[in-house]
Amino acid sequence: MYDISGLNEECGVFGIWNHNEAAQLTYMGLHSLQHRGQEGAGIAVSNGETLKGERGLGLLTEAISDIKLESLKSHQHAIGHVRYATSGNKGIENIQPFVYHFYDMSVAVCHNGNLINAQSLRKALEHQGSIFHSSSDTEVIMHLIRRSKAPSFEEALKESLRKIKGGFTFALLTKDALYGAVDPNAIRPLVVGKMKNGAYILASETCAIDVLGGEFVRDIHAGEYVVINDDGIRVESYTHHTTTAISAMEYIYFARPDSTIAGKNVHAVRKQSGKQLAIESPAQDADMVIGVPNSSLSAASGYAEESGLPYEMGLVKNQYVARTFIQPTQELREQGVRVKLSAVKDIVQDKNIVLVDDSIVRGTTSRRIVRMLKDAGAKSIHVRIASPEFMFPSFYGIDVSTTSELISANKSPEEISEHIGADSVAYLSVDGLIDSIGLDEDVPYSGLCVESFTGDYPAGLYDYEPNFIDQLSERQKEYLANHKQYFDKEGNLNV
Repeated sequence: MYDISGLNEECGVFGIWNHNEAAQLTYMGLHSLQHRGQEGAGIAVSNGETLKGERGLGLLTEAISDIKLESLKSHQHAIGHVRYATSGNKGIENIQPFVYHFYDMSVAVCHNGNLINAQSLRKALEHQGSIFHSSSDTEVIMHLIRRSKAPSFEEALKESLRKIKGGFTFALLTKDALYGAVDPNAIRPLVVGKMKNGAYILASETCAIDVLGGEFVRDIHAGEYVVINDDGIRVESYTHHTTTAISAMEYIYFARPDSTIAGKNVHAVRKQSGKQLAIESPAQDADMVIGVPNSSLSAASGYAEESGLPYEMGLVKNQYVARTFIQPTQELREQGVRVKLSAVKDIVQDKNIVLVDDSIVRGTTSRRIVRMLKDAGAKSIHVRIASPEFMFPSFYGIDVSTTSELISANKSPEEISEHIGADSVAYLSVDGLIDSIGLDEDVPYSGLCVESFTGDYPAGLYDYEPNFIDQLSERQKEYLANHKQYFDKEGNLNV
């Protein structure tokens, strides 16, 4: 995917404890996580006494200027955040980390994912007198901590984590420690690394550890939190009501290909998904395979390898187009697509093409790409998607939360093929995806969260449940009716 009509990432968190260049290293770590959010970024630092932060809108280089970064030097501990809005408005007040100064302590907090009971909690907290300064669901956790009667910050954090629901990771910084926490299903990833000087790193992806020359220590698992301080590292559980359900979309789309999630390299998983897709849905009389840059290239190479077709660079992405390339007229918008992505005419002309992409969400992007390739002279285009049909909204940190946004919720693959102008469309099966990732956990879906493909929400729906049920399309209802495990004994939808 390459424009705002596709999926948009969640957020990325980073933290480091006990390094003299904590702010600069956090900046570098966030740069490696930039793919997870381009709306804004921030860094908060501590020297063991004071705690302060800087934040701004835009890409990291825009949000944290050299002057801002200079003001954060001479601090040994830091957390940072790159944001894509999944909850809350797109203003500076929602850019994290949030820094709080209380009479007895200061705390910085940032988070990745989405809290599905944030609305209910916020309403209850406001009734109790809490005042919110942003529309972000992240702020809820701090109010819960401060209202807790627990004897210590750590105990208050544990109590608060048990109250929030959804897919999330948190990074919190005080003068005494760096904390990280993962939801009870480990839907969102969080890893710990260690640098040669003994400094510890906390990050959404292993690529942020690798870029700093650090060594991977461990994943933070479902329902766990980590405490990093001058005594070292300690990992505890805040709940034992856990079932691992790692977001399959991390492997399919969100994570960088050089990252490793739960022991599985993202590039290797995507390549295997492409191979499995070629087995399940071969394309007759095809001349070549091309992938949609950038997240689909691994799957395309796997498809080509398995099918014995040449893998060609039929599409080229301009890496230097500004993310705000939005034009006022339809004609200019179409030109904008061509500036971002262009077909290699001499490669695709008069060829039967297998076009591999990671997903079809709204269909807008796929339609433009197919038209672009046919305008360049492609004879036929068989679209192959290296994930199952994106049929159900996601509420755990992806910006697709309504059925009306999802083309697969309302159209069959044949109808989608006609809609986007392709000669055929086929998807990877849910079982094929699970086998390709290969977690082999003895839990539902082998330890994966595949809610957008199955309508099975491991963390529940909470505040989103009424709208979800009201908005179900006929195609979604038909899918759920054919999968009886989603209904209780009375025949009511079990969400």
